[in-house]
Amino acid sequence: MATTEAFRGLGCTATGERYDATATGKSDAGARLEADYDYDAVDWAGDLGTGRSMWRYGDLLAFEEPVTAGEGGTPLVNAAPLAAEAGVGTLSIKDESRNPTGTALDRGLSVAVTAAREADADLVALATPGNAGQSAASYAGMVGLRSYAFVPSRAPFSNKAMVNVHGGEMRVAGGRYPDAEAALHEDLKSEWYTLQEFDNPHRHDGLKTIAFEIAESLSWTTPDAVVVPAGTGEVVASVVKGFRELRNVGVVDALPPVYAAQPSGCAPLVAAHKRDADAPESWESPDTIVGELEIPEPRGGGAALAAVTETDGGFVAVDDDDALESAVVAAQQVGLEVGAAGGVALAAVEALATEGVLGADDHAVAVNTESGSKTADVLRSHLMGKGI
Repeated sequence: MATTEAFRGLGCTATGERYDATATGKSDAGARLEADYDYDAVDWAGDLGTGRSMWRYGDLLAFEEPVTAGEGGTPLVNAAPLAAEAGVGTLSIKDESRNPTGTALDRGLSVAVTAAREADADLVALATPGNAGQSAASYAGMVGLRSYAFVPSRAPFSNKAMVNVHGGEMRVAGGRYPDAEAALHEDLKSEWYTLQEFDNPHRHDGLKTIAFEIAESLSWTTPDAVVVPAGTGEVVASVVKGFRELRNVGVVDALPPVYAAQPSGCAPLVAAHKRDADAPESWESPDTIVGELEIPEPRGGGAALAAVTETDGGFVAVDDDDALESAVVAAQQVGLEVGAAGGVALAAVEALATEGVLGADDHAVAVNTESGSKTADVLRSHLMGKGI
């Protein structure tokens, strides 16, 4: 197995015990695994490598020979009209819709499927609200792996269709995301290599490169706030890990405040923060049109809560209408096709400004995690509701 020089293995977050690069699930101590690196072996004062994909940061990723479709290298777009409307000095959108399947999750699935290939897996599987299933099918197909995605019936048609287009197999479970999770474990009888968030630690390790790119786009400085849409907690924890590693290798001096944004109809992380809890409780009656973020029991809830606290950031809940309106305005005034989840992050920036957390001298970065084409019907319905 060809791993990079700095990669030291997967470490137990409770004991520090090391595991093989292809290990999945929890450690023997019942804790999650995290990719560990020797930061003294990484020197980014010189050449980072060629190309624009996230693999130019390969010194801080596990595998030397990745399964890649050129994910990463997405732009940081100045959204001046939205900054003026929100009342912040500068608002930039980290536009992850430019990834191969239109989602930030391509970064994580690239590394996770690489681990599956190195483990000589025959079948990879996961439950997903939609985007991760499409992404997993794409990367698995590139190396001839059979893949299976369990999705809820409310998952977007585009995700369901593209799972099959990429050669993946799919099971639609009636109901919502927890029903898809249950169906995966009840109905899939074959042995599989998991691509589930946090069960496969390489997913969030790949996603940390969002932070690398934000800092490099700003000449290796950090903004005053990074606002991330939060569902499972995966992207939030990943972004903080990325900034932490940049500090560990001496590229930035401090972590920027990171804010996790959730729809008010399903905001278990926001509620946990208000209770000063270390882990979220299950959200009893999830009710949001933003399907990617309708995660009542976030697998990475504890990790996200700890990560945001580490940065002195916070948690924000916004209404669906505000999120969808923010996505529409981004399309009409900035020319970016922001998905509903990205709209949650943009609406949260305005909420933070209204609360006085962000002001006229601040630079906020909002992460758009998906293409607007994935939620086009939802955005169009929002306009129709306004009589447009």
